Amino acid sequence: MTLAKICGLSTPEAVAAALAGGAAYLGFVFFEKSPRHVSPEVAARLAAPARGKAHVVALMVDPTDALLREVAQALRPDFIQLHGRETPPRVREAAMRTGAGTIKAVAIGEPADLDRALQFEAVADHLMLDAKAPPGADRPGGHGVSFDWGLTAGRKFARPWFLAGGLTPWNVKEAVRLSGAPIVDVSSGVERGAGLKDPALIAAFLQAARIA
Repeated sequence: MTLAKICGLSTPEAVAAALAGGAAYLGFVFFEKSPRHVSPEVAARLAAPARGKAHVVALMVDPTDALLREVAQALRPDFIQLHGRETPPRVREAAMRTGAGTIKAVAIGEPADLDRALQFEAVADHLMLDAKAPPGADRPGGHGVSFDWGLTAGRKFARPWFLAGGLTPWNVKEAVRLSGAPIVDVSSGVERGAGLKDPALIAAFLQAARIA
């Protein structure tokens, strides 16, 4: 059984579908350039049904100390997902400032990028291996593109890791088979439009991940 994270949730219906399908992680985005951006107060209301059922994750991109504090106080996330250019010391600092666990996303396009991910093993609770954003993109993730899943085949990491980038209900089983990922992350792959999560697609993705 492969664990799954549904990211970029912004409606009660999408949260309900994620919980009903058995998602292990629910992600909320705090990055204004993303179509999935929500305020800390909205995220806190949306996350309320998830307490005790799934891990609540706050995704931020190179957050300021003020944003870390605001999100931590309003949402009380289980994990902070850092999706920017954060250094290992900054990852450690984010954990100390928020009291939350950390997930560090690393952009992957070639084998050398996997080696770069190793520098975060000593400071992050989880790694997230995500596809590199297309040239000229104004945000680091959520583009529906993937990297070569075979790059991670046979690789061992000291921390649990997520596979992200371009996953859908139709390819997640193959992605897990090729990559060996213990956890998968999806956002745009369960949407019917930018930022518009489809409960039926969420259910289908979680069912496919469960048997992957």
